[in-house]
Amino acid sequence: MFERLHRLQTDPILGLMAAFRADTSPRKVDLGVGVYRDDHGETPVLGCVRRAEEAVLARQSTKSYVSSVGNVGFNQAMERLVFGESHAALSSDRVRTIQAPGGCGALRLGAELIRNAWPDTVIHVSTPTWANHVPLLSGAGLKLERYPYYDPASGGVRFESMLAALETLPAHAVVLLHASCHNPTGADLSEAQWRELLSVIRRRTLLPFIDMAYQGLGSGTAEDAFAIRLFCEELPEVAVAVSCSKNFGLYRERTGCLHVLSDSAKSGDAALSHLVRIARSLYSMPPDHGAAIVHEILGNPALWQEWTGEVGGMRARLTGLRQELVKHLGRACPQRDFHFIAAQRGMFSFLGVDTAQVHALRERHHIYMTDDSRINIGGLRADNLEYFAQAVAQVLG
Repeated sequence: MFERLHRLQTDPILGLMAAFRADTSPRKVDLGVGVYRDDHGETPVLGCVRRAEEAVLARQSTKSYVSSVGNVGFNQAMERLVFGESHAALSSDRVRTIQAPGGCGALRLGAELIRNAWPDTVIHVSTPTWANHVPLLSGAGLKLERYPYYDPASGGVRFESMLAALETLPAHAVVLLHASCHNPTGADLSEAQWRELLSVIRRRTLLPFIDMAYQGLGSGTAEDAFAIRLFCEELPEVAVAVSCSKNFGLYRERTGCLHVLSDSAKSGDAALSHLVRIARSLYSMPPDHGAAIVHEILGNPALWQEWTGEVGGMRARLTGLRQELVKHLGRACPQRDFHFIAAQRGMFSFLGVDTAQVHALRERHHIYMTDDSRINIGGLRADNLEYFAQAVAQVLG
């Protein structure tokens, strides 16, 4: 049977990771894979995570299953983190949460729920969007289309074009939005733009499906959840996929959740019953270890304070790297304007070079990034910024 299968092409990111590992150059720079790195080039285990893990393991008396809905304490703690302690959506009992295997699992659960509720709807994603959005969402059997978003000329958002495109969508169409730190562009909407977008979504009766993978790494934990909190105050239905990979550093623990806001508690219960059935059919029970760690951190005042400090440190480092990168590129490449990089937020930006130049950076300078020139700002360090800028200057000519 399996001899009928043909080998598929390697995922571009996974292929890039393998090529970087095989490169023996001491000057190599990995700006491809989307993980946060510190000044030593490591993806650290946060101090608060180590202490929370010790507490969890000391107290844990069983490795039995949790349930398809996951760790209830984690789910409730994540609701408070995402929505805020006193949000009306929580006090009105309109939010239902299910733990998921990472943000990817949350996105897939949301897509499956949407297909159950409205199988002929279309999910509209930004141009560009995170590459894995496409297989995760279309794999649920939903059709995907695109709306304008990024402006390569300015490094900002084509907001008027975005609004004009969404104004043409039929009722019950789904719009996938990035809450903050847009991947792959780093270009985010302002609070005023989010409010304008809300008016369009309300008027057209669209369903916002918001992906939040970087809470705390853009402007702050509350600031990065602005759109979610605003939309859930004003709209009857919102879906929110959340990842704990970046802001808690729990990549391999696959920790995330899906929040669903419904128009009533009764509708919320119905949605959760479908999500439990979907989860049961996909993976049955979610892993608990990462969720237990997050629950411990968010429920312990000392660990919470430590976590906010560590997230703030990561955010400050990314912001500082953006500013320093612009300075180095400005000196090395005075003919090009890279100031947009400093105006963006989070881990990613487009460098704005073509595919041939991306390959030249890889082959001649051992600098790795995806073919569309997306760079992970977190892969830069004080000791390789000048090398990177000079390499870019050489390939630009």
